Amino acid sequence: MTARGQLPDASAATDSTGVPHRWRVALATGNPPPGDLDVVTRWILLVRAAVLPMTLTAGFVAGLLAWWNAAGDADVWLWALATVGILLAHMANNLMNDLWDLQVGTDDEQYPRALYAPHPVLSGMTTRTGLAVRALVVNLLDVGILIVLTIERGWPMVAFALGGFLLSVAYTAPPLRLKKHGLGEPTVFIVWGPLMVGGTYYATVGSIPWEIVLASIPYALLCTAVLMGKHIDKIPWDEPDGTRTLPVIMGERRARRLTQLMMAAFYPLVAVLVAVGTFPILSLVCVVGVVRLVKVWKPFSEPKPAEPPAGFPIWPLWFAAIAFVHTRLAGALLVAGMLAGVLVDGTN
Repeated sequence: MTARGQLPDASAATDSTGVPHRWRVALATGNPPPGDLDVVTRWILLVRAAVLPMTLTAGFVAGLLAWWNAAGDADVWLWALATVGILLAHMANNLMNDLWDLQVGTDDEQYPRALYAPHPVLSGMTTRTGLAVRALVVNLLDVGILIVLTIERGWPMVAFALGGFLLSVAYTAPPLRLKKHGLGEPTVFIVWGPLMVGGTYYATVGSIPWEIVLASIPYALLCTAVLMGKHIDKIPWDEPDGTRTLPVIMGERRARRLTQLMMAAFYPLVAVLVAVGTFPILSLVCVVGVVRLVKVWKPFSEPKPAEPPAGFPIWPLWFAAIAFVHTRLAGALLVAGMLAGVLVDGTN
């Protein structure tokens, strides 16, 4: 069996269940399945595609907000293009983060990034140059999309894209290294909220009222909760290294409480936005996610276990995985409810 964070032995027999199964395993766990790595599986691992559903959900939330609030001005093709753009931006961000964390010495064989999944360079999947080239290619593709969106919607698209790019680079790269100074979590809140949801809405409609910026907050809190969980998991490594993430600054116990509050706040905020008409009433379907919240609440109320449960795929991450499964479900339910709401309204 392949250990977490390591590539499978190249001599291992190819998985008899076939290539699509290997893609599903890589997407579900962020780790390589048994057998040789095909090109698609390698890319899935390199760009950390397992977490891309968070960004895809942001794109759907933006599109459905546009459909509900400004259907007459919404352009579905520009929405689709902008959604592809934020997905590529997320991929590029993951590639650049791995490159910069390696350059500044944060990532090594004993750091969680190389333990819960294969590190692109440390595992031998690619070289530093190969990682940089891939990041450049993905960024250039995104620039092509930005050019089209700017032609269609004007220079504000550049502001959204440039803001996201600069924050993504500054998250790990010198001289700012926002993550190292307790600013990584606010950065994720801004990127997954006003920049991703707001920017995609703007690309779709051509304007962005303040209520849409406010409407981006509930989902941004869920995404920030995932990062909070990840940084809680990394306290034993980050604190001695001088990386002062928000959980390091606050301490584990208070950071766990704050993460619980972020996840819980999602539901009343959606209710408020339904009450003022920014979300359709069927968006309240997301309240079903409270069932999952209840299940993750108890683990967040206790310290991390000493050992992972049997078959747990991404140890030493624990709180990050728990927050992610809640975010994935709550976000999917919000999208489903919003879609039902706009469809029902369109038939009336």
